[in-house]
Amino acid sequence: MNIWNTTSDFILLGLFHHTEAHLFLFSMVLTIAFGSLMGNALMILLIHRDVRLHTPMYFLLSQLSLMDMMLISTIVPKMAADYLSGKKSISPAGCGLQIFFFITLEGSECFLLASMSYDRYMAVCHPLRYPVLMSWQLCLRMTVGSWSLGAADGLMQAAATLSFPFCGAREINHFFCEAPTLVRLACADTFVFEYVMYICCVLMLLVPLSLILISYSLILAAILQMRSREARKKAFATCSSHLSVVGLFYGAAIFIYMRPKSYRSANHDKIVSVFYTIFTPLLNPIIYSMRNSEVKGALRKCMGQCAALHHK
Repeated sequence: MNIWNTTSDFILLGLFHHTEAHLFLFSMVLTIAFGSLMGNALMILLIHRDVRLHTPMYFLLSQLSLMDMMLISTIVPKMAADYLSGKKSISPAGCGLQIFFFITLEGSECFLLASMSYDRYMAVCHPLRYPVLMSWQLCLRMTVGSWSLGAADGLMQAAATLSFPFCGAREINHFFCEAPTLVRLACADTFVFEYVMYICCVLMLLVPLSLILISYSLILAAILQMRSREARKKAFATCSSHLSVVGLFYGAAIFIYMRPKSYRSANHDKIVSVFYTIFTPLLNPIIYSMRNSEVKGALRKCMGQCAALHHK
């Protein structure tokens, strides 16, 4: 058995082949990734510049945009460089960093979405006490907690995954280093690690998702009791935007990490990974801006200021 050491590189088989059809798809993915970066950067800029958006809800939204930008930056540049240069190798250190940042950002987003649902619950169900119950201090604690829990999970999984010896083929059938895919190459018994990783995924996905579902069940009950039609419409618009993002994120994550082994397919995993690492980050700013009058107002104000500067 040929066990290679940590000085050997992995080979990322990638997502595309060098055909005209795949070149077109590659161009589309790059365009979507660039649009995701620009959309999320614009969202952060609007929240930073407009005083009306200096609230806990929009601060949490700016953190979501930051996470999406970092996620794209962790995966897409390496994928694009490999495809254009034909060099598909990645060092163990580079692979470990990808695993760490990917799991950190995905895990942090799980908890951040739960924090955002708590914020909406307080705003809709306890509007008069909202400034006290959802203080800036609590908002910052939830944000730091989300990042810290994600980073702890990322560090543990990256270190544990790279601690295994790897045999023979060093080819990862993916376009980035992902722990479940890399573990399949190990030439040691990975049952305990895979079991623990599955439990971690259940905790990281289902616990925040349960909190989100409880929050929105209480929010829905409160909305249905509102007498003002305008208040109901505004509450539905804000909450439906958040639920759309939650559905996209958790749907894809559960599909990847909580399916039985017998139902897994490398090609299906790669397609779904493209969806939630590149396509979903593009949808997040679109969903929040299209359904949110305050964000649209901030965008119009920013465009008006830019136009005024241009004419000076």
